[in-house]
Amino acid sequence: YLPNLNQSYLLFLSKIKSIVFVIIVLSVVAIIIDVLYTDNKRQKTTNGLQDISVIERKEYQETVYPTPNFDKERTNQVVGVVLHHTAEPTVEKSLEILSSPKKKVGTHVVIDTDGTRYLMAEPEVATYHAGWSILNGQEGCNYCTVGIEFQGNTLVEPLTEDQIASGIDYLLPIIAKYNIPLENIVTHEMVRTAYKQKYPQKRCSGKVDITQIEYVRFMKSLRSAWDNYKNVY
Repeated sequence: YLPNLNQSYLLFLSKIKSIVFVIIVLSVVAIIIDVLYTDNKRQKTTNGLQDISVIERKEYQETVYPTPNFDKERTNQVVGVVLHHTAEPTVEKSLEILSSPKKKVGTHVVIDTDGTRYLMAEPEVATYHAGWSILNGQEGCNYCTVGIEFQGNTLVEPLTEDQIASGIDYLLPIIAKYNIPLENIVTHEMVRTAYKQKYPQKRCSGKVDITQIEYVRFMKSLRSAWDNYKNVY
């Protein structure tokens, strides 16, 4: 019986070696596949074919809600963007004011807290959103900037994540189309302050929308998104 026992033991060892070999081969194959997949994913991200911030971005609803408050004789020579907050309790109230001929104030888009965009005018339309203002020495920002109104009051509540994402989604193609430097995306307070500094003798109210904290927060996200957008488009 001893020869048969040795033969069985050798056969057992042979099977163990075969199993171990198969496991090693499968492990090596799995590692190779993982490396190839990671490299391919990295390459796609680098050349712009795949970008999570673009492909997986949330789609926000858009509603056309025209404003009559714009200059019908002049066009908007877009070189910048002015960010505002509405300081109104509801988006309905904001839209009512911005579409009232009596109020004579307008904008290009209102962005609600859930990211819904109310399109009030095309970028080429000179809406009455900035009043007395100066951007980089150019007076009258109604005629050289796009106005964005974020629903709410950033002195009380910060912008929502949806507002920031929706605002960026709206802005990216406009930045690309008009070749707008990111430095030309400012707040109403910034362009009003520039005007008051040039004309200190004129009596005009200051503007505190949006707050500098929310402006910095928005611009940080915008810069990152713009870097990705340029790679894709």
